[in-house]
Amino acid sequence: MADRADLPAPTDTTRTPAPVARRRAAAVRDRAREGVRKGGSRARAGLAYLADRIIEIAPRVPVRDLAALRRQFPGLGPEELADKLVAGAASATATVGAGVGAAAMLPVPPAMPTELAAEITGVAAIELKLIAELHEVYGVRPPGNLKDRSTAYLNSWSGERGIDARKPSTVSGALNSQMKQQLRQQIMKRTIRDLPNLMPFLVGAAVGAVMNRRDTRKLAERIRKDLRRMQVPWDELPQLPALETPANPLQLEK
Repeated sequence: MADRADLPAPTDTTRTPAPVARRRAAAVRDRAREGVRKGGSRARAGLAYLADRIIEIAPRVPVRDLAALRRQFPGLGPEELADKLVAGAASATATVGAGVGAAAMLPVPPAMPTELAAEITGVAAIELKLIAELHEVYGVRPPGNLKDRSTAYLNSWSGERGIDARKPSTVSGALNSQMKQQLRQQIMKRTIRDLPNLMPFLVGAAVGAVMNRRDTRKLAERIRKDLRRMQVPWDELPQLPALETPANPLQLEK
C-alpha cells in the first residue's frame, strides 16, 4: 500500500529521547533528590529541637535524695530500693506510651508529631529522674550544683551508662557536641520505634505501654550494672547536703 501523506511518520525507536523528555526526566530526578534532602533536613531539625527541649527540662526534674528515699521506703537495702525505683519509673513510662498509643488508634491521629514529641520528652524526664535517684541509692552522687548534676545525668541517659563521681573525666559540666549527638541518637531510636507510619504494627495503647516499660527497664539495668561497680555502702557515705529543689519542677507521671 502506498504511503499516505496524512498519516503520522513511523516512530524510530532507535533514536535517543528528545531533549524535552530528557529535561523532564532530569527534573523528576532533581525533585526526588530535593525531597530526600529536605526530608532529612526536617528530621535533623526535629531531633535538634527535641534534644534541646530535653536539655532544657533536665534541671527541672525533681529528684529525691537518699535520705528522702530511705524515709519513703523504710527497711529496704540498696538493691530493694533500686528495684522499687525501677518499677515505679517503668510504670510511669508505660502510662506515657499508652496515652500516645491510644491517640494513634484514632482514625486520624491528632497532631501525631506533637504526640510523639510529648512522649519522647515525657519518657526522658522520667528516666532522668530514675537515673538521678539510682545514683543516690548507690552512693555516687555527681559533684556540683543542680545544673552540673543535671548535665551529668543527661550524659548518663544519652550514653546509657553510670557516672563515676570519683573520675572527673566521666563527669562533664558542659553540653558538648558529642553529648548532643548522643542525645539525638537516643531520640532517633525512640522516634523510629514509635512512629506509626514507619512501624504500623507497633500502633496501639497496649504496645506503646509495653515498649516503654521494657526500654526503661533495659536502661535501668545498664545503669545499675555500672553503678554496682562503683557503689559506696551507705554506712561509708559522708554527710551529703540535701538536694536543691528546682525552681519550676516538672509534674511527672506517677
